[in-house]
Amino acid sequence: MQNYLIRNIAVVNEGTTTVQDVWIKDGRIEKMAPNITVTGNYTEINGEGKHLLPGVIDDQVHFREPGLTQKATIYTEARAAVAGGTTTFMEMPNTKPAALTQELLEDKYNIAKQHSLANYSFFMGVANDNAEEVLKTNAKKDIVCGIKIFMGSSTGNMLVDNYLTLEKIFGNTELLIATHCEDEKIIRQNMETFTKEKGAENLTAADHPLIRNVEACFESSLVAIQFAQKHNARLHILHISTGRELQLFSNMLPLAEKRITNEVCVHHLHFTADDYARYGNLIKCNPAIKSADNRDALWQGLLDDRLDIIATDHAPHTWEEKQQAYVQAPSGVPLVQHSLLLMLEYVKKGKLTLEQLVNKMSHAPAICFQIRERGFLREGYFADCVIVDLAGNSTVEKQNIYYKCAWSPFEGHTFPAAVTHTFVSGHLAYENGTFNESVQGQRLTFNR
Repeated sequence: MQNYLIRNIAVVNEGTTTVQDVWIKDGRIEKMAPNITVTGNYTEINGEGKHLLPGVIDDQVHFREPGLTQKATIYTEARAAVAGGTTTFMEMPNTKPAALTQELLEDKYNIAKQHSLANYSFFMGVANDNAEEVLKTNAKKDIVCGIKIFMGSSTGNMLVDNYLTLEKIFGNTELLIATHCEDEKIIRQNMETFTKEKGAENLTAADHPLIRNVEACFESSLVAIQFAQKHNARLHILHISTGRELQLFSNMLPLAEKRITNEVCVHHLHFTADDYARYGNLIKCNPAIKSADNRDALWQGLLDDRLDIIATDHAPHTWEEKQQAYVQAPSGVPLVQHSLLLMLEYVKKGKLTLEQLVNKMSHAPAICFQIRERGFLREGYFADCVIVDLAGNSTVEKQNIYYKCAWSPFEGHTFPAAVTHTFVSGHLAYENGTFNESVQGQRLTFNR
């Protein structure tokens, strides 16, 4: 494996920014210090004026393989992730077939081993009738990121609404439980009401946050937390989208000591319900993008540590699927290539610091999931890192969108920063628009 010496770069890590040299040897960070001297064969990179960040760890993506590969594949989306500075992903089970058995789960790992440029892990899926199969994952807790429960319907029809199943899972799993929380009864009642009032053919994306409303999110999150508290389970609630849900979470403990954690996604921090007029179904997602007061509350919760992680819920669909009428158009937005750039834009705007960004996108996922030797720039850790140029810019154009679906809600937008280099386990996988696909990413392991 090629070794690298990065000279005079501003290293952003664990709350500080310090100009140092970074020596990457045999896939790991060998040394970080001023004026490092090395011998042997290596490539030197001039980091002057740039910043080195730990690679982004995205704890929620949908890469659609197997079975939905007209939308995306592990190969295409992992490649897009790396181009955007995301070195590690954790992928959801609602593929086709869904990852509801140990064999189907391992099938996804085998695909990634052959085709993923980024590091990877996959969630075991829960259905109303596979609790015993799910609990077999306890034996793999050091090599599987967690189990996923859809407590609200979404792509893949994996809704779990059997309370006996939920009791068994929350009471017996030894892994982190990640949940999609929306109350199905409330959503169906709202859909029925809106359909009667307007007619299904007249519904638009602007109705989405009223159908999948604040109450639906809050009630489902509350139920999940009650199950977790009853059984002292390790619960992680995905894509918090409402200000009201923030009252369910605390910032009184360090993240490593929390039993109940959460994430917020970049689209809920950026878009509001007002944006449906411009983007329509392109930003239709579950849970819905809601009003500006919810977005503002999410920012407050992020900055005061009631919200723990920034992720994407990257969920691509084809352009043709998104052009259908609201009721037929699927929910989901492709985001993983541009999440870091979007948050760097908010750094430039003064909304959060670079150190806070690194904490929420790299350190916090590593702590939350107990990922082994990743998520930080530390000597001895895997060299998952990204060089960014805050004096550069990146315009999103059709030719540089790497998703298989080939579209982005940010097309035409110029971000005031650039990702220049991405290292995955010490391999320089991406450099200034060029990929090196000679080495694949690695399967994550966990300290459990």
